Formats: sequence, C-alpha cells, structure tokens
Amino acid sequence: MKPVLVLQHLSGDGPAYLATWLAGRGVPLDVRNAERGDPYPRSLAGHRALAILGGEMSANDPLPTLRQAEALFLEALREGVPTLGHCLGGQLMARALGAPISDSPLPEVGFQPLMPKPGAEALAWFGTASELPVFHWHYEAFALPAGAHWLAESEACPYQAFSIGPHLAMQFHIELDAGKLERWSRDEGARYVEARQRHPATVHSGERMRSDAGALLAAHQALADRIYSRWLAAARGA
Repeated sequence: MKPVLVLQHLSGDGPAYLATWLAGRGVPLDVRNAERGDPYPRSLAGHRALAILGGEMSANDPLPTLRQAEALFLEALREGVPTLGHCLGGQLMARALGAPISDSPLPEVGFQPLMPKPGAEALAWFGTASELPVFHWHYEAFALPAGAHWLAESEACPYQAFSIGPHLAMQFHIELDAGKLERWSRDEGARYVEARQRHPATVHSGERMRSDAGALLAAHQALADRIYSRWLAAARGA
C-alpha cells in the first residue's frame, strides 16, 4: 500500500490526529520533518496522497523547504494526488496558485466558529451544519486563488477554506488532538502574548482553549473524520 506523504515544517507541529486517523485505517505514513533535517522528496512518485502541515513561519519566508512544498503541491495538482493543507499548508497551496499571503484581518487563536458557504462543494467537505467549531492559530491568511471554490469563512477572517479538484486548503488546524492542544495552549511566546493583549476576542487564553476543548474537541475530530475520509477517497493507486 502506498503511503501518505506528510510534510512537517516544525517538530512541534506534527500530524497529531491525522496520524491517529490514518493508523486506525492501516494507511502508512511517510512523515518528513524539515526541522529535523529530513529531506522532502523530489516527486510524489510512490505516494497516494499529500498532507502539508502548519508552522510558525510565514509562507512568504525564503525557506527552500517551503518552496519545495509548493512544488510538490503543483505536482499533485497536475497528477491528481489529493492534497490537504493545514493552516500554513493551506497558505502554501494558495501561494503556489498565485494568491497573496498577508496579515489576517484579525489573528485567530483558539476555537472559532467556521461558517461553510452555500453549495455542493462545501456540503461535501463540511456537511450540513451552519457553524462548526475549528481550532485556529494564525496571524496571516490566504486570499482566494483564481479558479478555486470558496468553501468557508469566519467572522474574523473571510477565507477559511478553498478547494480545487480533490485538494482542500484550510486556514485552521483540523489535525488537532488533546496532546497538541495541551502543548500549544501553554505557549507564552512574545507574538502570542502581544496578540492576546491587542485582540482578546479572537486570541484566546490558554485556559479558555483547554476549557473549550472539553466541550468541542469531539465535534472537531468528527469533522476531521469527514474531511480526511473525502480526501483519502480520492487517492489513486492505493
């Protein structure tokens, strides 16, 4: 069985629930951690699907691994290899398609309501709910690439998800699990602290993140199940 290629930019931002979900279905992973020094493959030959994870850097930073991730997505686009972009990963997909990445209208940290747009494509990915809880941690955001389907928005940031063919870019972290939430919610980095002071409505405290997870993480992972199932169902040569 061909593995799923997972591009990981930072050691602290691993596949989390995505790895759990794939393991539960017996799907092998090929995780390449750039911070650890793992080389990204030159092509997607031998992989059934692609997932691009998040990271603290900007999608616009001049890092070779970011450009390699974009090149692999463009190959996936040509070859029909279904791709998921999680936060920074979604931004890299948008950037590869020519859309700008810039400061988010408001930063989002913590669980925020996601509002799917009308239409069959959003329905296929997100179901019938008018609002869904998703976990964010971003200060920048993507614009909508030409030819993409705009799938979801939030009050703080309009472009939350887009699809193009079997590929889905998300501005949120659907791969969140309890372990990642516990680690991230105790972040006291300078950028987070400043954003928390300036935007308390959309940048939540660690205590609130942990409290919200008790009520929302199960629904969050149920949405992940739906998204991951649709993504992997499009894979060829399994």
